[in-house]
Amino acid sequence: MSQAEAVPRAPRPLWSLGLLRSEIGVTFRRWRTLALLAVLAGVPVLVGIAVKIETGDGGPEGGGGGAGGPAFLSQITHNGLFLVFTSLAVTLPFFLPMSVGVIAGDSLAGEAHGGTLRYLLVAPAGRTRLLLVKYATTLTFCLVGTLVVALSALVTGALLFPLGEVTLLSGTSVSFGEGLLRALAIAVAVALSLIGVAAVGLFVSALTTSGIAAMATTVGLLITVQILDALPQLHALQPYLFPHYWLSFADLLRDPVYWDQMQKNIGLQAVYALVFGSAAWARFTTRDITA
Repeated sequence: MSQAEAVPRAPRPLWSLGLLRSEIGVTFRRWRTLALLAVLAGVPVLVGIAVKIETGDGGPEGGGGGAGGPAFLSQITHNGLFLVFTSLAVTLPFFLPMSVGVIAGDSLAGEAHGGTLRYLLVAPAGRTRLLLVKYATTLTFCLVGTLVVALSALVTGALLFPLGEVTLLSGTSVSFGEGLLRALAIAVAVALSLIGVAAVGLFVSALTTSGIAAMATTVGLLITVQILDALPQLHALQPYLFPHYWLSFADLLRDPVYWDQMQKNIGLQAVYALVFGSAAWARFTTRDITA
C-alpha cells in the first residue's frame, strides 16, 4: 500500500465561508434581488409621502388602537421614527415574506433549471453543505431586506417629519437614542420572523427543477397560510401557522417589554426551520441530479 493510500482522507467540513461569500455575492448581484430590494425600499417612501399629503401640517386623524400598523401610523407626524415601525408592520404580512419566498424558491430550483446545480455539487462542495449555504444566503437576505425597509423608513421619516422623544405604546416616553435601539431590535425580530418562510421556500425548491414554479408555489403557500390565519373559524389551528405571531414585535415598544408572544414566534419559526429544513435535506440528498 502506498503512503498516499495509507493516510486517511479528512472528512469534508459541512461549512465553507468561501462558498458562502460566493453565494451571497452571486445572489445580491442578480437583477431580481436588486429589484426586490428596491421595491422594499420604496414602500416606506410611499407610506411617508401618503401620510404627509393626508395630514398636511396638522396631526393625523384618528387615534389608531392596537399594536399593529394603525397604532404606529397615528404617531408618524409627531415623530418620524414611527415610520420605521409602520413600514415594518406594512411590509411584514406580504412584501417581505414574498421577497424571501422568491429568493428561497429559486435557490435550488433555479440552479437546476439553469443547468448549474451539477457543477455546484462537484468536490469540494457536497449536497448538505450546499443546502446549508443556500439557506444561510436566504437568511442573509431576510436580514438585509428588513434593514433596507428600516433604513429607508428612517431616512424618509427624518426628511418629512420631526424627530424626538419616542412615546411608547404603553405611554412611557424614551429618548430618541433608545428609540433607535428599539427600532434596530424590531428589525432583527422581523428578520427572525422570516426564518420559517425561508425554510418552506427551500423545501419547495428542492422538489422541482423549475425556479418559476418553486417561487410561485412558495408565494402561493404564503398567501394561503395568511388567509387561513385570518379566518376566525380556524382559531384553534392558527397558533401553529408561521405568520400568526409576526406582529408580536410591537411588544418591543412597551415598557416593560412583553416577551411572551415574541418567544412563541421565535420558537414557532425554529420548529418550521427544523421540520422543513430536514425535509429539504432528505429530498435533496437523495434526489437524482441530472442538471
